[in-house]
Amino acid sequence: MNAIIEQIAACKRTSEAPYSAYLYDMEALRRHAASSIAALPPYCRLYYAVKANPEEPILRALSESVHGFEVASFGEMEKVRRAAPAAPVIFGGPGKTDAEIEGALQLGVQLFHVESRNELQRIGHIASRLGIVAPVLLRVNLRASLPDATLTMAGPRSQFGIDEHEIPDVISLAGTLPSIKLEGFHLHSLSNNLSSERHIQLVKLYCSRVMEWIRMFNLDISYLNAGGGIGVNYAELDDQFDWRAFTEGLAGEVSEVCPPGVTVIFECGRYLSAFCGYYAAEVLDVKHNHGHGFVVIRGGTHHFRLPSSWQHNHPFRILPIERWDYPFARAELTDAEITIAGELCTPKDVLARDIYVEKVRIGDIVLFELAGAYGWTISHHDFLSHPHPQHLFIHEQGSHLQVSAR
Repeated sequence: MNAIIEQIAACKRTSEAPYSAYLYDMEALRRHAASSIAALPPYCRLYYAVKANPEEPILRALSESVHGFEVASFGEMEKVRRAAPAAPVIFGGPGKTDAEIEGALQLGVQLFHVESRNELQRIGHIASRLGIVAPVLLRVNLRASLPDATLTMAGPRSQFGIDEHEIPDVISLAGTLPSIKLEGFHLHSLSNNLSSERHIQLVKLYCSRVMEWIRMFNLDISYLNAGGGIGVNYAELDDQFDWRAFTEGLAGEVSEVCPPGVTVIFECGRYLSAFCGYYAAEVLDVKHNHGHGFVVIRGGTHHFRLPSSWQHNHPFRILPIERWDYPFARAELTDAEITIAGELCTPKDVLARDIYVEKVRIGDIVLFELAGAYGWTISHHDFLSHPHPQHLFIHEQGSHLQVSAR
């Protein structure tokens, strides 16, 4: 955090343009990924879900520790191959084109998540034409009761995976396709789960289902992909998912029910990259409307759509900037309840609403934390054609900071 604040302050000392930037603490990212992986039991592997943040420096840094990458498009796979040419890659997504399937096979995909009977047949057809055996995991849309989470991809109706009731038929079909090798199952059912205990129970449920299919069809499989779904608490920064308790549960009660010889894969995106990222935007205006304080920033949801998409108040802090270049008084709000809005001409451009602050002035910086995942790439960048923010990657070199930009 200190390195991020130092970099912002340095920029404000020299630049007259209103500040707007994503900043990434690369050493924090490396430490968090390495410690997360070190805590896993030997039968588990941790992959990075590229959809969370596909910036090349992020991918390069994570390639030093993660066991591989999960991609949801051929474009993401190309990004991984540029950043980490030899890394294992799993290809997912509910709508894969023939060109994506062929491209992934040619680039040496480790596994496909198969989302339907039709997709299994298309992968087999393309692999046969290329003279390749395609390794696949069947993605299962479970009908079981699942833990509560922000997003669910199974249990309720959704476009993801193969209905659990159809799995026996699709397993049988896979056995008839010579260019398909069934390597296991993918059971990513929810997203942003904050409870380590509920996630332990979820993985145990996955293990029991997979064991049933192994016994029913006398399968010899290698992988159970438990997906991602491990969450980040944007409301209470000090109450995050308990990774240590989770990995202890994996080493204990989950290992007792895991199919023997099967590797369990986790595909974490948000949990790995969210903590290293910050979105900073300068205050352009402060005012009262109908008795309520409003702070308008140089930026908004076209840069950082996550708060609007998830309908939450994103955590932030105010960085005071003393520089003031105008000959008139500097407007401020003190001891006020504020809404932080962006520069777009829409009332939906809000990043935090009805939040108390002691003081905020025009020219100060609003620094949004936990912005390393689902930030820039999910945003509508060119709406109203405002300038894009900077993207700065902060590396600590002893007592010095090295900053790279894109």
